Amino acid sequence: MEITVKQSLASDVTIEIGETSFQLHKDGTTCVVKLDDIPGGSNAFELVTKFCYGIKLEINPSNVVSLRCAAEYLEMTEDYGEGNLIAQTESFFSEVFSSWTDSMQALQTCEDILQHAEDVHVVSRCINSLAMKACSDPSLFGLPVCGQSKGSKDNNKSSLWNGISSRDKSDITAAVNTADDWWYEDVSSLSFSLYKRLINAVEVRGMEPERVSGSIMFYAKKNVSLLNDQPNSQPQKDTVVPGSEDLATLYEDAQRNLLEEIINLLPPQKGVTPTKFLLKLLKTAMNLHCNPSCLEILEKRIGAQLDQATLVDLLIPNMGYASETLYDIDCVQRMVDYFMQMQSGGGVSGTSSGEDSGQMMNPSQSIASMTVVAELVDSYLAEVAPDVNVKPPKFQSLAAVIPDYARPKYDGFYHAVDIYLKAHPWLTESEREQICRLMNCQKLSLEASTHAAQNERLPLRMVVQVLFFEQLRLRTQISGWFFLSDNIDNSQARDQDETVDQDRALVVPGDVRNRVSELEKEYQNMKQEIQKLTKTKKRWSIFARIFARPKPRGPPGQLIQQKPGHTKVQQSAALLKKHHLENTKYAELNHTNKN
Repeated sequence: MEITVKQSLASDVTIEIGETSFQLHKDGTTCVVKLDDIPGGSNAFELVTKFCYGIKLEINPSNVVSLRCAAEYLEMTEDYGEGNLIAQTESFFSEVFSSWTDSMQALQTCEDILQHAEDVHVVSRCINSLAMKACSDPSLFGLPVCGQSKGSKDNNKSSLWNGISSRDKSDITAAVNTADDWWYEDVSSLSFSLYKRLINAVEVRGMEPERVSGSIMFYAKKNVSLLNDQPNSQPQKDTVVPGSEDLATLYEDAQRNLLEEIINLLPPQKGVTPTKFLLKLLKTAMNLHCNPSCLEILEKRIGAQLDQATLVDLLIPNMGYASETLYDIDCVQRMVDYFMQMQSGGGVSGTSSGEDSGQMMNPSQSIASMTVVAELVDSYLAEVAPDVNVKPPKFQSLAAVIPDYARPKYDGFYHAVDIYLKAHPWLTESEREQICRLMNCQKLSLEASTHAAQNERLPLRMVVQVLFFEQLRLRTQISGWFFLSDNIDNSQARDQDETVDQDRALVVPGDVRNRVSELEKEYQNMKQEIQKLTKTKKRWSIFARIFARPKPRGPPGQLIQQKPGHTKVQQSAALLKKHHLENTKYAELNHTNKN
């Protein structure tokens, strides 16, 4: 393309920039000059040419950077004329930096001529302008609503100033969104190198880590397709660029590098980045095969705030090439280990020294967090238990990380163990005992204990322990009811007895009703004896009779008969189980009587 400036003199100099030629005047020998490396290319040089020939020039935020760099390249200083192009563009920058929208547009145009823009310090000034506004109240600068910088070129209204157009200040009065995230969308369109510098600038100015993290999360979701659930945006794997690697491979490499940079940019403070998002980052990083150090950083940050995680987010698919289990249990094991180290005061190696400063939890908070994680781990174990490829050592290792004091109840763990034993029927008795050894039978609820006492999948020793502790607990409860019954008003007790009799007649059938009636009579007799001897010294002998196991009232044929082949342990378990059932019915009826 050839561009000629219409003048009465014939052109004697030709400036060639790429495929574009400019026919200009030098008043000397005809010559041809190549300026292929001028910043901004032919478009910028055309504006420079108009400026030199006195043609009215429109300067706006979209071309001021290229004009400033081209003027620097051509040495258009005040030494060659007052009000030269360098001075003119510098004066216009004061208008640009007063507006968020103009500063954003100017910074985006620096991408194509980044090194030249760095040399004249335009990039750093744009970033500082944006950082100052992002850290301040947006209403102070007449800032636009988020995203309004896009397409602002079409909205630029200019007025001539010294032959050069500039923005009218009255047009910078757009509506303002004062929410903390008003600037997230605009800066997400920057290249990562410029975005990283902007984030560093706002951190230096003291922006809250939560706002910084929010901006990084927005940037990641917009620019990493797997995080934004847009797999279709990835190039087809069968698309090949002639003479180059597979396009899909190049795209994946770019996405992996970007994700690693984003992860390293996240604020290190605990809790400022949601655990849900960190787990999503981890899954994506595994999918893109990020480097191990990047994965380790994520695992430690998740582990430090694992009490904020949910079971669904913790189900990380196993990405290993030779993976056996459906979910990555080893990864969860490491995160739970990190969490326990943090709670025990050991800290996590490799994290920032300022990560947990001023965030130490008191003992009650620590126990509460550990209890939450214990429930989470038990739920996770129940979720992975049906997987036949989960070996006993892996199951035991994860379960053993949680200390006994962090589990107020063992119902969740018992549920996981029951599912695991059902899905692994080939386990030996020894392997079953090793798994069940991690369960504290004293912390099982009545419902769980009843289920465990009849669970044929549990080792016999575990069933005996469950029956023993349940028997002990029932006796303790019954003795407590005896003490409380002394303080019950007689009239109130009669009303309660009548209510119990009516309820028992409705719910207790046949033979069981007779047995309960006998137990009730025995209870009334013992109660009367206690009332008569409350002021004597024979109370302790009465207590011994209370705690003694009541003799069976049924006919001799109802006793457990010894059968050939029964071991002593099996006979004891049968006796304990029978006695447990009798006392359970007895306790329930007396509990009704008490209430």
